[in-house]
Amino acid sequence: MAARDSLWSILTAPLIRQNPVTLQILGICSALAVTTSLDTALTMSISLTVVVVLAAGIISLIRRHIPASIRLIVQIIIIASMVIVIDQALQAWFFELSQRLSVFVSLIATNCIVLGRTESFARSNPPLPSMIDALGSGLGYSLVLVTIGACRELFGKGTLLGMQVFTLADQGGWFTPLSLMMLAPSAFFLLGGLVWAVRSIWPEQAEALEFPAYEPEEER
Repeated sequence: MAARDSLWSILTAPLIRQNPVTLQILGICSALAVTTSLDTALTMSISLTVVVVLAAGIISLIRRHIPASIRLIVQIIIIASMVIVIDQALQAWFFELSQRLSVFVSLIATNCIVLGRTESFARSNPPLPSMIDALGSGLGYSLVLVTIGACRELFGKGTLLGMQVFTLADQGGWFTPLSLMMLAPSAFFLLGGLVWAVRSIWPEQAEALEFPAYEPEEER
């Protein structure tokens, strides 16, 4: 029972309290680039989650046979191999989505979330906990991308997954799309607002001040 609770905590911790995007500010390039619509955000989320889970499992299995001096090289080769398989699968079965994601699927190999989990957790833990930890990190990353992607598509186009939600003004409805939502700055603002909201609810996630706040002499 204790082991099951431990695995559950490993899975759920990265969703909110240890989220790799909102807490550690990792993987934000894709969060800004591929969230113009919900389908691209979902595809990127699933792709990264599959890569990080498979890579964590493989690296954990062979961790005792990887020389410490070349461990990062081996990890990057394994991760890159998984990314190539995912990229080819997307081009074969979801070519349009693959074209819209452009190079960002290939850049999963350089995503700090993937290498971070394999280096900090999978390299020193058995396969099952390593894969659960990777799954939790992937789901935490996915939660952020899906939230931002849904907001940008809904308010930028009035649709979700290509299905009309708000009736547009030029079609006799009430909604006028916000073109700013289709631009990169909107993703930056949404991500910043999400980080602010999470850290307001859980203040312990905020970094300590590097310098103490200035206090006038009369207030001391």
